[in-house]
Amino acid sequence: MDLGLQEKVIIVTGGTKGIGEAISKGIAAEGGIPVFIGRTSADGKKLLKELQQKGQNGHFIQADLNDPESCKNIVAETIEKFGKIYGLVNNAGTNDGIGLEHGTPEKFKNSVNSNVNHYYEMAHYCVKHIKASKGSIINISSKTAITGQGGTSGYAAAKGAQLALTREWAVELLPYGVRVNAIVPAEVQTPQYNNWIATFDNPEEKLKNITQNIPLGKRMTTSEEIAHTALFLLSEKSAHTTGQHLVVDGGYTHLDRSIT
Repeated sequence: MDLGLQEKVIIVTGGTKGIGEAISKGIAAEGGIPVFIGRTSADGKKLLKELQQKGQNGHFIQADLNDPESCKNIVAETIEKFGKIYGLVNNAGTNDGIGLEHGTPEKFKNSVNSNVNHYYEMAHYCVKHIKASKGSIINISSKTAITGQGGTSGYAAAKGAQLALTREWAVELLPYGVRVNAIVPAEVQTPQYNNWIATFDNPEEKLKNITQNIPLGKRMTTSEEIAHTALFLLSEKSAHTTGQHLVVDGGYTHLDRSIT
């Protein structure tokens, strides 16, 4: 299916690893131009080289989204190089384990700020360009906003805020034909997820316990499956879809996890 993303410039935060990397690759494969943002130069250069070897386009910007002015500068560089922005995928974030009992008010505040502020800032600086192209914004959230996880109050609060902002921006941008949607993953085996699993005494047993509770296929969701949903939402094939929270998780969130 031709998604009509050729030559469309789409910024992907956290776009060099995991879900973000899969989305960046998907955009490039469709003939679009992913502008992928990441903290680590090596990851960004590796992805850019991979795309170029396939004859695909892309652009890497190294940045820490929590640094003052970084979001503004990312958008400015993108416009200077390409002159347009069609879409934004807000994806970067970290499940930092700032809980209620064992956290602190200061750590909670910092966790919320570092996980949600740049979603707003990126959208704020992109919005006039996305309005001009009648494009699309996607917020990558998490099932923690719906189910809870325990021990991660800051991250869960930020992810819930992202879902609220999705609806808020969808309403605000209706007059301009700009669509805003959220994708809600659950168990996706990204590098960050693997790092979390590794903190347990028996990582293999922990992973087995998780996957056996995923109703569809008893397996993790792949980054590519999240990316496929993102590509659909970015494209005009979803031209009448806005303000939605699409849960892509093999039924983990909404089906009975005791199904056998």
